[in-house]
This record gives sequence, C-alpha cells and structure tokens, in this order.
Amino acid sequence: MALISVIIPVLNEEQNIKLLYERLSDISIELSHNFEFIFVDDGSTDDTFHLLGKISQEDPRVKVIKFSRNFGSHAACLAGLMSSKGDACAFISADMQEPPELINLFIEQWEKGYEVVMGVREGEEQTVGLFSKLYYFLVRRFALRNMPKKGTDVFLIDRKVVDSITHMSEKNTSVFGLILWSGFNQIFVPYKRDSRKKGISKWTRGKKLKLFIDTFVSFSYFPIRMISFIGIGVAFLGFIYSAIVIINRLFFAKAIEGWASLMVVLLLVSGIQLIMLGIIGEYIWRSFDETRYRPIFIIDKMVGINRDKI
Repeated sequence: MALISVIIPVLNEEQNIKLLYERLSDISIELSHNFEFIFVDDGSTDDTFHLLGKISQEDPRVKVIKFSRNFGSHAACLAGLMSSKGDACAFISADMQEPPELINLFIEQWEKGYEVVMGVREGEEQTVGLFSKLYYFLVRRFALRNMPKKGTDVFLIDRKVVDSITHMSEKNTSVFGLILWSGFNQIFVPYKRDSRKKGISKWTRGKKLKLFIDTFVSFSYFPIRMISFIGIGVAFLGFIYSAIVIINRLFFAKAIEGWASLMVVLLLVSGIQLIMLGIIGEYIWRSFDETRYRPIFIIDKMVGINRDKI
C-alpha cells in the first residue's frame, strides 16, 4: 500500500477549502492507498490558514505550510514537494477547476509504471485565451516540445521525479517545465476543466507574463540566438543603405535628404537595440538572482510537518 501526497497551493480560498477537503476525503476512501494532503498557504489574508488548522486537528493527514508572504504557486508547489513523504506526489489547484477525482486516474497510470502523469486540457477551444494559445505555441516551438498544446495545471509524479526536481532548487522557473524537461516515462491524461466553484482567480496577467518570461529564459536559448540574427539582419540592411547613399553621392551627385528619414532609421535601430538589451538583461538578472542564494520561499508557520523536513 503506497503513500500518496497531494499538494494544494491556496491563496485566499476560504470559500473552497471545506468542499475541496470533502472531495479529497472521498477520493481517499475509494482507493486502497494511504494519503497525506499538504496545503501550502501562499500568503492568504483571509481565514484560509485558520480553517486549514481546524481541519488538520480533526484529520492528521492534513498538513499545512504557511508562507510569510506571497511567493507564487510554483514556489508553493516546490515547498509541498520538499515536505512530502509519499511514494508519489499529486498537484491540484484549490479552485477545483481541475477535478480532484483526476487523482484516481493518475494513480492508475502510475501503477502501470508511468513516472510522470500530467493532465491535458480538452474541449476548451472557445475558452482558451489568445495569450494562453500564444504562450503554449511558443513554448512548444522554442523551449519544451513535449508541452501539451493547451497546457496543464495538474500532475502526479513518482518519488524519483520528486527528488530530481527538488534537488534542482531553481528560482524563477516553472515546476511544470522542470518536470517535462526532466524526461522519465511520461503519459498525458485528457480532462475537461470545471468552472471555478467560488471566489475569483488569483492568476493575474502580470503573473502570466512572468511565467512566460521565466519559461523562455529557463528552457530556451532562442531569445539570445534571436538577438544575433536580428543584429546580423540590421547590420546587413545598414550596409545596403550606406552603399545606396555613397553611390548616389559619388555617381549622381545626389545626397539623401530629409530629417524624417534619418529619424526613422535612428529610432528603428535604437528601438531594436533597447529590446536586445532588455532580453540580455533578463538572462543576466536571473543569473545574478541564482548567485545570491536567497531562499525560494520563507515559511512562517507549519502544521503537522517537521520543519527540519524542508
């Protein structure tokens, strides 16, 4: 009989906690495995932590980690993985858009020998936003070719995968990207997302944009390579334009006139240079951030978990 760790990041989810716990309890009754439920409070300002503490007193399988502030869902996932004891670890969201019952299907695939089981969204052609479509297209094209076309927000991974991911300790990255990059025996299970039960999504556009940048900087050298190609292209066009100016001046006694044309060229090249500096700056900043050895997250309180475990 295996131990399954279920990791759930929460941020101001007091309206969903009780229902989510009930559904998780029903799952544990249906399966012949032991469970532990690790809730990671990612800086909630409502009554989420208090409710989880009460549930933990009634059910010792429920364990709670509270961050000192909001560090993000990927940091919460990593904290849950580091504190887990299970032979396999599942990750789901607290809003129940990814049905908790998926864990049953994931465990079935894990028992067949798959070490990475990821849920793949289906039937969302009308609901997937343009930003998400662009993100997954670019990630599949230039970073992680095994990324599902419509993405994933739920998974189950074997203990050996958990150990591999937690030993990396990378900052500003995507846990899902690390899992896909790590390889192992993978399978994708299709599912349909449900609507959010209560509350509002905490996944803001700013967080989506940061994930977009983090994924590319962590798993792809394409942006840096693109800078080289753009530089070569702009230099080539500059040489052609310079040749045209010189030929017109020497053979046709005609100078290129016009303040507007000069400013257009100057602004275009300057804009390209600033974009290039910005891309290089993203890589330099993340390299600098890794060398400072600041923790990925800071834990304020823990319930049911030995602090020495993390």
